[in-house]
Amino acid sequence: MAETTKKENGFVRFIKRAGKFFKDCKGEIKKIVWPTPKTVFKNVGVVLVTIIILALFIFLLDTVFMNLLGLVMEVAG
Repeated sequence: MAETTKKENGFVRFIKRAGKFFKDCKGEIKKIVWPTPKTVFKNVGVVLVTIIILALFIFLLDTVFMNLLGLVMEVAG
């Protein structure tokens, strides 16, 4: 006699896959290495200094271009 294998229904497959997904997620979350508060504050400082430097650079470019535009408009007028 040939054995017949019964195929699982969709709901059972979904539950098994969802369980495996959440078990894998739990395993991945355990692998996370959180930074120390000292490292976080150091990185925040680097980001703030970079933002300030870029803001000053853009401000200077804007000022130079506005002055050049003023000169061009003066000559044209």
